[in-house]
Amino acid sequence: MTDQTRPLRVAIVGAGPAGIYAADALMKSDHNVSGPGVSIDLFERMPAPFGLIRYGVAPDHPRIKGIITALHKVLDKPQVRLLGNIDYGTDITLDDLRRFYDAVIFSTGANADRALNIPGIDLEGSYGAADFVSWYDGHPDVPRTWPLDAEKVAVLGVGNVALDVARVLAKTGDELLPTEIPANVYEGLKANKAVEVHVFGRRGPAQAKFTPLELRELDHSPNIEVIVAPEDIDYDEGSEQARRSSKQIDMVANTLQDWAIRDVGARPHKLFLHFFESPHEVLGADGKVVGLRTERTELDGTGNVKGTGKYNDWDVQAVYRAVGYLSQNISQLPFDEQAGTIPNEAGRVVESPSSTTPVPATYVTGWIKRGPVGLIGHTKGDANETVANLLEDAPSFVGAAEPDLDAVTSFLEGKQVPFTTWDGWYRLDAHERSLGEPEGRERVKVVEREDMLKASEPDKA
Repeated sequence: MTDQTRPLRVAIVGAGPAGIYAADALMKSDHNVSGPGVSIDLFERMPAPFGLIRYGVAPDHPRIKGIITALHKVLDKPQVRLLGNIDYGTDITLDDLRRFYDAVIFSTGANADRALNIPGIDLEGSYGAADFVSWYDGHPDVPRTWPLDAEKVAVLGVGNVALDVARVLAKTGDELLPTEIPANVYEGLKANKAVEVHVFGRRGPAQAKFTPLELRELDHSPNIEVIVAPEDIDYDEGSEQARRSSKQIDMVANTLQDWAIRDVGARPHKLFLHFFESPHEVLGADGKVVGLRTERTELDGTGNVKGTGKYNDWDVQAVYRAVGYLSQNISQLPFDEQAGTIPNEAGRVVESPSSTTPVPATYVTGWIKRGPVGLIGHTKGDANETVANLLEDAPSFVGAAEPDLDAVTSFLEGKQVPFTTWDGWYRLDAHERSLGEPEGRERVKVVEREDMLKASEPDKA
């Protein structure tokens, strides 16, 4: 940059935890403390910030939503602005951002379901977990209803998302009513017919990706009887080594063991956790799901499994795959289709997956950087690495042609983009809390995009 007297202008695309952590890292950097400072604009596709925490965390997990309190403190800082309800690629392009900012960080996360290529996966009654999560979390861009007429349901996967999906399906609507779920979600869950939920994992208890707290929470519901078959508790040397090397893995295994040896109780809804069952085919009739076929697996000594050639058919009428999220291609940027990430070297975007040539002043952080693995807090390390490299590169930046704060907002107003602000979030937050107050609930989430706009930016709605 030729002009060292003004703050470094940085655009961050995506105002979820990853983007907000990047803003925090920028503000805590030496460049901000001893140099001319930083000025950051966070661009968000939704009218509200917080990304995965608002639209990806189950409503009965208020502890995780408490992370919002820490993110609030970052967005309250004067060096940061929120510009919401802006669709990157449509309302603003990479060329536009380069005009107004010295550098751009993409933190757009992962919101699509990873494919599972088995026969029958496209039958009616077969769903991706991400779509179901978006529905029960009140995402404005998904349908307002969800088909919940299956009495027996399969969930494929043994991570925390699979647990969330299984728990929401197994709970009653009234049990979830005290949370922030909107009216359409409550009505849908109240009519849910599921009384049996079966969760399937290809490998054993020591390979499950649950976190201990989330697993134990399954058993807290007065309506859910969690059942584990004793024959599914099996460990080889690789599994025992995993238990010895990780307290978390050992805690998960111990919890599953305890459930396997207890007597089955009388709670009305049954939630089965099955291990060593690899999904082989979704069974159908008349185009609809009527069952699931799995192949029994066994440990091979290393913690991995091999097929036994023995198959089991399960009577289910719906299948949810929770086998991982996938990031989506971003306009004007290279994309690694295999990894589902933007190719990068330690956060510096490179020209292609096989290249080491950096794209100037363009960076990534979070799941779009390394794939959808790890917990929300793990994106802090990503942000620190990316920001350190951005600041190292800063002296070589060409610099924004129009770095003035008003330049980008004037541009958006000229295009008649009804963007939301951080002040607008406070108004929306107060509105949602006021909706919950008569019912003794902390908040009721507003679903419709237009209603969100009316509450946050009444002059622009």
